[in-house]
Amino acid sequence: MLCPCRGKLKLLVVSLSFVILFTWLYLLVGNSENGRSLLLSACLVESTEARLLERDVLASRVREVEEENRQIRLQLSQSQGLAAQPAEGNYGNQQWVASADTGPEDVENTAEERANHSECSRSPTAEKCELIHVACVCAGHNASRDVVTLVKSILFHRRNPLHFHFITDTVANQILSTLFQSWMVPSVQVSFYDADELKSEVSWIPNKHYSGIYGLMKLTLTKALPSNLSKVIVLDTDITFATDIAELWAIFRKFTEKQVIGLVENQSDWYLGNLWKNHKPWPALGRGFNTGVILLYIERLRRIGWEQMWRLTAERELMSMLSTSLADQDIFNAFIKQNPVLVHQLPCFWNVQLSDHTRSEQCYTEVSDLKVIHWNSPKKLRVKNKHVEFFRNLYLTFLEYDGNLLRRELFGCPSQATLEELDEDDQCYDFRRERIMVHRVHLYFLQYEYTPTDDGTDITLVAQFSMDRLQMLEAICKHWEGPISLALYMSDAEAQQFLRYAQASEVLKNRKNVGYHIVYKEGQFYPVNLVRNVALRNVNTPYVFLTDVDFLPMYGLYDYLRKSIVQLDMANTKKALVVPAFETLRYRLSFPKSKAELLSMLDMGTLYTFRYHVWTKGHAPTNYAKWRTATTPYKVEWEADFEPYVVVRRDCPEYDQRFVGFGWNKVSHIMELDAQEYDLIVLPNAFMIHMPHAPSFDISKFRSSPSYRYCLSTLKDEFHQDLSRKYGSAALKYLTAQRNI
Repeated sequence: MLCPCRGKLKLLVVSLSFVILFTWLYLLVGNSENGRSLLLSACLVESTEARLLERDVLASRVREVEEENRQIRLQLSQSQGLAAQPAEGNYGNQQWVASADTGPEDVENTAEERANHSECSRSPTAEKCELIHVACVCAGHNASRDVVTLVKSILFHRRNPLHFHFITDTVANQILSTLFQSWMVPSVQVSFYDADELKSEVSWIPNKHYSGIYGLMKLTLTKALPSNLSKVIVLDTDITFATDIAELWAIFRKFTEKQVIGLVENQSDWYLGNLWKNHKPWPALGRGFNTGVILLYIERLRRIGWEQMWRLTAERELMSMLSTSLADQDIFNAFIKQNPVLVHQLPCFWNVQLSDHTRSEQCYTEVSDLKVIHWNSPKKLRVKNKHVEFFRNLYLTFLEYDGNLLRRELFGCPSQATLEELDEDDQCYDFRRERIMVHRVHLYFLQYEYTPTDDGTDITLVAQFSMDRLQMLEAICKHWEGPISLALYMSDAEAQQFLRYAQASEVLKNRKNVGYHIVYKEGQFYPVNLVRNVALRNVNTPYVFLTDVDFLPMYGLYDYLRKSIVQLDMANTKKALVVPAFETLRYRLSFPKSKAELLSMLDMGTLYTFRYHVWTKGHAPTNYAKWRTATTPYKVEWEADFEPYVVVRRDCPEYDQRFVGFGWNKVSHIMELDAQEYDLIVLPNAFMIHMPHAPSFDISKFRSSPSYRYCLSTLKDEFHQDLSRKYGSAALKYLTAQRNI
């Protein structure tokens, strides 16, 4: 009987051993996988409780992994920051960037920012649809050109609505207000502030910098900008963006409660005072800061009394320094030297300074690291830099970039409601669409100076042209010494070609009384009358000579017309003075110096009356036979298709913009002058000569396209109807004359 009992006992011991072994293995696995002790009783609970326990275990493990990853990132960013610092150890003012209030998160950000390359996955961004404010001081013709390139680079990358704040002089205000009104970029607001009203705030500060008094204007932004504006990005005009400006805007979130201004360290040795013997810069912390890119917390600046603080700083330092060398930047740095806790240092890729002998190359290791390029050398694109070719190409890309593409939601349609009124099935839809298209306009593309005359008889030559007529420009300036208003129909790239041409021309460089107004290309037709109107609207003299750029006026015509204006009492009468037009088929012409010499060349066949063999009706009413012997002005009557070149008062009617390309663009204007009862008076001792050129693309379309001719005829009929509604029965003669042709 003992044997069966012993067998059962052995079986019981073995079973118990297996139970203990499995329990130990279960607990061991639980410890290794979950990091916590699991009791055997957990296997006996209900399935719902088991699932809840497993979820808690998983959540705990996730938290542990996240904490480990955070520690790894912190260590990695700190090691990168140490590696990025230069050997001298003096580059970077890290010791006073983070204030005493800096918390753990801010310490991490500060360490991360020491590395001069970006981590795309961690780049801060502005809130969706958050309005970003950008301020810029802009004065004069050249700065107005520069700021357009800056704006293009911002618009190219941006995804947020923008509000530009421009502190401008009168010139820049006129240029930029016209440009933005005609540009019509969606989700962009523009405000202007008169720099003249701020000059008294800084005019007492002697400044040696080439920017003059306008280089000090950024000090006055707390006073100039609206009181409800809390923060703004402040930029120099020689800045180019290579990323979304929203990334820069988002850095405001990293400011501590005490920080009011964000700046990039100066990348030259200027403030170290070792550039030359006896070099004495304004005081600055370490290398100082560059003010080409500023994050300005205006609300906080007002709260701490910024206006009084910078004034006291400037007054104190000027007692020994006598003047500023780098304009507002000197005063900003002296202020920061006394109040380092107020500054938030930006990574240097937010202001890569391309002046000679800077450390800009330490701000990037790859192209993707670049954020903002600053051409802060007077040499601009000619500055010395290891990668200057790359930077120059990036700048030129935006310089010549088609600005129309930056308003793509409104491409070619100034008003959605207006376009809906047009019938797309209309055979002449493209012509009608051109009439309502809004073209970008950049007034006074080059330096312009004009001093009004005392006698009130001054007259401006008004014309328009495109790139294929550029060769006529120097000759016209030699023949006409008075003021000129020219509208140029060009693309962005062509405008830059023209700029280089004008800057290289000795003739054009010496003429400051020529206003060049760029009308940027868009659409399939040449909006010739719109372009003419741009030139006409921007005249500063009481009288205008309406001509085409293909014509060379006779020598001395400017003075002759001014005398005729007085003799014919144009100030008190409605007259249009006709300048007889001739032409030559020779590209090389010995230009006649007098009427007698012109008549001799006419008789020899060197010259012809204009278009006598192509379009006689256009100038036949001038009565060239009478002109040959005339010694006094004589009146002529309007006839159908008459299109002379005339001198009128500046308040004359504008050209009708429905006529685009070739056909009736001048005829319609002369018709309206006649409808307004202008007398057509031919001048006996004035003449102009048309120079030969290849046929325009538009005249080729007119000759080859029946549809083009049909639409032109339709537009003529509509113009006659509008003329009748405007001038009543007096306009019936034009419709009758047209039907009798």
